[in-house]
Amino acid sequence: MNTDAASAGELVKAILQHNKASNAVVKIVCPPFPFLSEVNGLLKGRDGFYTGAQNCSQHAKGAYTGEVSAEMLKSVGCGYVLVGHSERRTYFQESDEQLVAKINEALKHSLKVIFCFGEWLEQRKQNTHFETVEKQLRAVLSHFPVDRLKDLVLAYEPVWAIGTGETASPQQAQDMHAHVRSVFAGLFSSQAASEVSILYGGSCNAQNAAELFACADVDGGLIGGASLKAEDFTKIIEAMA
Repeated sequence: MNTDAASAGELVKAILQHNKASNAVVKIVCPPFPFLSEVNGLLKGRDGFYTGAQNCSQHAKGAYTGEVSAEMLKSVGCGYVLVGHSERRTYFQESDEQLVAKINEALKHSLKVIFCFGEWLEQRKQNTHFETVEKQLRAVLSHFPVDRLKDLVLAYEPVWAIGTGETASPQQAQDMHAHVRSVFAGLFSSQAASEVSILYGGSCNAQNAAELFACADVDGGLIGGASLKAEDFTKIIEAMA
């Protein structure tokens, strides 16, 4: 929940101006709902750039004041939507059942899903982080349609490293991403696991991006605060090239 209409547009323009990365690097910009249409207009036709939303409703339509449906998102140019972000789970107590319903709505309207999951500090300290993440994956992805796996991106969020200045070490990130890929293989297949993209989302920044992205099972980043500075964000993008 950052920027206003004017600064959101200026940020996207600055990102486009600074961007020197290969068009092969997929870049998804997920602004707040009110700015989706304008941001999509700025990104439309730019190779490798896509517009995404930070959330969607589990409902298709109706008397749900304040909600935003997947159909609405598609109509303003969204190609992606985040589902299960740690802040949605924490502050809005979104359940696994709600997340499954949101994913189904997103897929129904041809949106690609970026499914978020991850452990809290207490679970990391108790050494139950692998178990916690596996439980989150199985609870939701066991309902994911096999024929739509190409429309799924995974995003690991070590919650203890979000906005705290802490970052998982490259080895910690690699260990968890490898675990996620193994769980995914068990749910679907080894081939599906080799093809799915798994993003790292815990205080990734311009200084540590290249080291994190060099890990064998880290396929990109879910960028938070660093995406609000065009120069830093484009350095992170270039670290993927």
